[in-house]
Amino acid sequence: MSLTFENLDNETRRLMVAEIMADIDEGKSDPARGLYISNYLNERGALVWPDLLLEAARSGNDDSLSGQLAIQGCFQAQVERRKPSGGYTFARVPVTAPQTLAESQFNMYYMRALALRALEIGAGLIVYRAKWVENPRSSSEQMIGTTLDPAEVLSELRATRGVNPPSHIPLPNTGLTVRLGPAKSAVGVRVVGE
Repeated sequence: MSLTFENLDNETRRLMVAEIMADIDEGKSDPARGLYISNYLNERGALVWPDLLLEAARSGNDDSLSGQLAIQGCFQAQVERRKPSGGYTFARVPVTAPQTLAESQFNMYYMRALALRALEIGAGLIVYRAKWVENPRSSSEQMIGTTLDPAEVLSELRATRGVNPPSHIPLPNTGLTVRLGPAKSAVGVRVVGE
């Protein structure tokens, strides 16, 4: 089930594509700084991932991206893992890997695009539940309705590529995302991190 993105319009999509392209370009000079490439992806998956992500940003959503990842057989069956006692073992890649990767990365670029929009219009970003989850984390529930500083969100998500961002930014796969809030000068807006 797809996240409900309240501000996913042509302008947000344009900015998502620009952010993805910037990461692709950055990865050409420094592979460690480019797009996030999951270790669950197989060789073909890593190769087609940028194009699939761009296509979803242009005209799809996290569900369409997940579907393409699955249809195109982009994931390994198992991955090597380090054992706590030393050495390595193999672990099965979860069947939910396409959905998890698609949801987290699509949402991350969506939040980056909205942060750019919010900065342009002088607004905050408001956290909301975009997907029902059976057992929501209490920390996630406490974030709902919080207004975030778009400059901080943009900086942190660019730096982390959405993998383990600071705890006050919606974490991947929590069912949370952001929407454009009122201008910061509006009465009653509480901006976290300021």
